Amino acid sequence: MSLFRNPFNPQARLGCGCGRHASQAEHEADLAALQSRAVESAVMRALFPEDGLRRRFLQAVGSGTALAAVSSIFPLAAAKEAFAQGTGPLEKQKLKVGFIPITCATPIIMAHPMGFYARQGLDVEVVKTAGWALIRDKALSGEYDAAQMLSPMPLAISLGAGTTAAVPWTVPALENTNGQAITLSMKHKDKRDPKEWKGMKFAVPFDYSMHNYLLRYYLAEHGLDPDTDVQIRSVPPPEMVANLRADNIDGFLAPDPVNQRAVYDGVGFIHILSKEIWPEHPCCAFATSKDFVTRNPNTYQALLKAIIEATAYARNPANRKEIATVISGPNYLNQPATVVQQVLTGLFADGLGKVVQVPDRIDFDPMPWQSFAVWILTQMKRWGQIKGDVDYQKIAAEVFLATDAKRLMGEAGLAVPASDTKSFSVMGKPFDASQPEAYLQSFPIRRH
Repeated sequence: MSLFRNPFNPQARLGCGCGRHASQAEHEADLAALQSRAVESAVMRALFPEDGLRRRFLQAVGSGTALAAVSSIFPLAAAKEAFAQGTGPLEKQKLKVGFIPITCATPIIMAHPMGFYARQGLDVEVVKTAGWALIRDKALSGEYDAAQMLSPMPLAISLGAGTTAAVPWTVPALENTNGQAITLSMKHKDKRDPKEWKGMKFAVPFDYSMHNYLLRYYLAEHGLDPDTDVQIRSVPPPEMVANLRADNIDGFLAPDPVNQRAVYDGVGFIHILSKEIWPEHPCCAFATSKDFVTRNPNTYQALLKAIIEATAYARNPANRKEIATVISGPNYLNQPATVVQQVLTGLFADGLGKVVQVPDRIDFDPMPWQSFAVWILTQMKRWGQIKGDVDYQKIAAEVFLATDAKRLMGEAGLAVPASDTKSFSVMGKPFDASQPEAYLQSFPIRRH
């Protein structure tokens, strides 16, 4: 049984916006204390950059005496006030942010050539990376300060699923919604009923991905057990079309522009867009460690502000053609501009002789809805990736940081939601984030 109170239970709901304090005043006092400690920590690290020396100094004189001594030579109170007003200096200016060359990374990528990072005083190197396991490993090692991640990955990392140890991770913003599709080999153009797919081989980008969960959901709703009736393997997105061409796989549920590139090359057709499974579903996220957020609060806020402002720009359909031209080059997606443009504008060839117009084939909404995280956790448990009791709402609130996103969304001119959760349905089945276990138990095909 969970030891934490459930914020979806009205009897357990607390009296502040985050649900963890008895009153808003207590919430604000706690936030002020956290901000004060963050500034104190940043100043001490700046004065004593060597960890061992800093620890010895603090042990020798005590933290209170140390801070009093620092205040005599450094305007510590002024620094705290500046941070509270959001004007504190950047703790780190040069950053590395990893990405996979797919359109889900649009805000992270475009923020570099279009100046969104520079506008916040940041010198960001966006690093193209081959696959999701490598993104995860480089982020965990600290080589990347932040990264594009599949939205389930920070949840998995925080729980220690697929890693050697649990490391607190965060999703301060989503990168995109929709933006995926099921693409099949041209030899299967007459197999449009999933019931005919028994024995077929499919690729997804990563085990901990919306692609994996949506494909499994789609197959199971059509009566196929994804672990016994088909084969599902992880293939890095840049290698998917080549594997389809070589007949190593029969299809994939992949991020774009992979699906459109298969059509462009004449080796596949788009069976359905992922938005037909779950409209406005999350896909990729901007993610960083809780440690980075704590150690670099001003840098974190500046980086998140750049990402959300880029996302707001990408959300406007009038900007999509310009963005497609900017991000399609070899340093970024390395795709024909026409392929990227078809994805971003939603006017595209489907591979079966039709030109289709779906304006929200991909969209950009930075809000990290905590109900999305709860749904993802149900699917991780459904397929045996996590076991035992799960405090769904606590984990969702700790990883999907809605408060920071909402504040910066307002500054970027985006509509600010009143709640951290929203209702949705997957293949017509409503999801109630307050009843995750009942939802999980309702599926006849599951590992749990």
